[in-house]
Amino acid sequence: MTSRKAPGRVAPGLFVWGRSPFPREETAMHDHRRLGRELELFDTDPLIGAGLPYWLPDGAELRHTLEEYVRAAERRAGYRHVYSPVLGKRELYERSGHWAHYSDDMFPPMDLGDGQVVLRPSLCPHHAVIYRSRSHSYRELPLRMAELGGMYRAELSGVLGGLTRVRSIQLNDAHIFCTVDQVADEARGALDMIRKAYEALGIRPARFRLSLPGPGGKYVAAPELWRRSTALLTEVLDASGLPYEAAEGEAAFYGPKIDVQVKDAAGREFTLSTVQVDFHQPERFDLHYIGADGAKHRPVMVHRSVIGSVERAVAHLIEQHGGAFPAWLAPKQLAVLPVSDAELPDAEALAARCAGLGLRAEISGRERGSLGARVREARLVPYQAVIGAAEASAGLVALRLRDGRRPDPMPVGEALSRIAALTAAHSTALWDGEAEGL
Repeated sequence: MTSRKAPGRVAPGLFVWGRSPFPREETAMHDHRRLGRELELFDTDPLIGAGLPYWLPDGAELRHTLEEYVRAAERRAGYRHVYSPVLGKRELYERSGHWAHYSDDMFPPMDLGDGQVVLRPSLCPHHAVIYRSRSHSYRELPLRMAELGGMYRAELSGVLGGLTRVRSIQLNDAHIFCTVDQVADEARGALDMIRKAYEALGIRPARFRLSLPGPGGKYVAAPELWRRSTALLTEVLDASGLPYEAAEGEAAFYGPKIDVQVKDAAGREFTLSTVQVDFHQPERFDLHYIGADGAKHRPVMVHRSVIGSVERAVAHLIEQHGGAFPAWLAPKQLAVLPVSDAELPDAEALAARCAGLGLRAEISGRERGSLGARVREARLVPYQAVIGAAEASAGLVALRLRDGRRPDPMPVGEALSRIAALTAAHSTALWDGEAEGL
């Protein structure tokens, strides 16, 4: 492994670096497998199978919010979304190169009629086929295609664990079809999307890695294509001002990649986000566009994932935040706590106003214990709205923030509008006027 420091200074605010976010003694407390079950986010069952977790309502809410954030960011960046099937004919993966270079990680083919179909290990062959289903002009490029879709990996039982290593994966994937001259800008745009997502999610990258081929036969034998794609990604990293390390043996079988590495609660490092340059599959699928000269030209395929797999991203977020998620992402954003049954109608009215603003609120009434017990139960909820007799009669609400602060009682409408503004902005701050930061 070699290290390389890009020339110039890192742009302020580009990425915030840090060590593991918790002391060693807190590692076990932040294990996502334990927290995920305690918080009722996900679980597993032997009858469904190892490496095949199911999502409980709060986990599904968290996952849905994360997915919608990514889709909205992609739409703003000019991506168009598609859906493609999780199955494909074996010939599809023979054409893409997955069968020759990746079959050990694929599920066995299934006989169907006079052929065989395979659970896909990747979305890129499907997107290549979608691209070639229509003719394209150079004026359409870059063409950005995105999908949050399922794929399957035949992971060995011994490496499965929680959400970090699973067999059924929902991947935030995208492929940009562009000219060679557009590759650097598209890769830089992808890194910027990753930066913004990490800021909103409160994720600290551990390091950046330029993943290159290494000794062994798992890589496509095309030295010139590897040289060109490596040069393009090196140019992007050098121009970005980000320090990075080059690591042999970590590339995809078809090309090099920029990997954004993060660390889990135990300090183990893994890849969360990637940007890859691929000259190989456009050739294998005979992709082309019509240039300004009226002739056919080969596009380049840039693979890009902002948050990687949803499962791995959620596992990391659970451990990063210990279940105390940013307010916009939290499954429950507001716990409404009537002091007595007399304030229950006011609590119900407040919860209804929350729903109208798109905020996720839940009433925690006296049937769940004393006010103190309910406050403790909702300790990971970003906001607690306490309604007593005085607040009810004045149309006020007494807020308790998750970090212990207690703003002065204020009109319900003001409190909810301030919370709604922060969550709509995907802020990591709990209250307006508070500095954001990772």
